Amino acid sequence: MTTHPEQHLHLTTVDSPDSIRIEIHGDLDHDSAGLLVEEATAQLAARPSLADLHLHCAHLGAIDSMGLSALLMIHRRTTAAGVRLHMEDRPATLDRILHVTGTFDYLTAAQPVSPARTTGPDDGAHAAPSTGQDGST
Repeated sequence: MTTHPEQHLHLTTVDSPDSIRIEIHGDLDHDSAGLLVEEATAQLAARPSLADLHLHCAHLGAIDSMGLSALLMIHRRTTAAGVRLHMEDRPATLDRILHVTGTFDYLTAAQPVSPARTTGPDDGAHAAPSTGQDGST
């Protein structure tokens, strides 16, 4: 008889009109990191007008290099989508890993709203084209 290891990660997603909150329960490791990336990516794709993605980390267990990689991937995807990423209620173990790897400021710094989110469809329509250092377009 073959038994399968118990799933060590449980995600709860709560949405509001302009934000998504993903609550992380359990270990974020080699076996489970893909689940978090898939959920965050699905939420970004389903909600193109999303302003904020909150990762609630209070119940995060162990995290390994794949878990850290998942957080970095989510950061890249939220940045590309113009969505602010918030990592809330981080346990000390997560903060320690972020500090040791030099990713603390990168993943936890407040992110400005993308210009695409703050301007209307006609804003910037008459802006001058950007130029290079030599003044060429």
